[in-house]
Amino acid sequence: MLAAKKAEIPYVVTFHSGGDSSRFRKAVRGPQRMALRPLLAGAERLIGPSQWEVEFFRERLHLPKTQFAVIPNGAQHLPDLSASARGTKAGKLIVSVGRLERYKGHQRVIAAMPKVLELVPDAQLRIVGKGPYESVLQKMARALGVAERVEIRAVPPGDSDGMASIFARADLVTLLSEHEAQGIAILEALALRRPVLVASTTALQEFADRGLARAVSLRSNPDEVATAMVRQIREPLVPVNVELPTWDDCAADLLALYQCVAGKRFSCVNILTAQSVSG
Repeated sequence: MLAAKKAEIPYVVTFHSGGDSSRFRKAVRGPQRMALRPLLAGAERLIGPSQWEVEFFRERLHLPKTQFAVIPNGAQHLPDLSASARGTKAGKLIVSVGRLERYKGHQRVIAAMPKVLELVPDAQLRIVGKGPYESVLQKMARALGVAERVEIRAVPPGDSDGMASIFARADLVTLLSEHEAQGIAILEALALRRPVLVASTTALQEFADRGLARAVSLRSNPDEVATAMVRQIREPLVPVNVELPTWDDCAADLLALYQCVAGKRFSCVNILTAQSVSG
């Protein structure tokens, strides 16, 4: 950014923030944002993948709304597998998806499992992901006496059939994360018409606001989380038609924005305003 500014070359910045399990990194993010503010203020446009992400940075950087645009990242279109390709399952399958980090919230689902099993005795939990928090999650499942009902196993990168098979068999997909800039995995699950429960925070709340999923507060205790999970299993809210943003859509929107910025065409303002509103 500094080099572009010195050379008087217009530049565009795309945000895609993430959660973090490190208290130190969380603590320094505010000062880091403000240190970068002079350079971010010089950008022709600032892009976020969700309306929440745009509002988050706009409020903290104190920059005008017209400087921002919403352009979602593309989501992988998982195959809608045949019944035979989906595989078999025993009981109700709950899927918690995401990297094995504390902020991703898998521990909240495990903590709810004792109560879930009281209400849905044949429930099984599959945690899909890998990361440094795995041993903590396994220990927690053993301590709560639900280890036999909890499986933690990642799907190899690029195995779209494997991920599609898990989602297709799921009676509930959860993401109780503290921070998501967009929630790609949830979009993929919704596209396969799976019932979803998310945390009522960051960009995940947008799914609930649009009637695509149910949400539960991160302040909820394990029994309250369990109640929300069981409700979504017994009375599933399943959207009929969900349009996934594609990478072609993302590329086309970015190209239009870059052309506007580079060409300084009058229509650029109208295009970017429309993108911000539609996001």
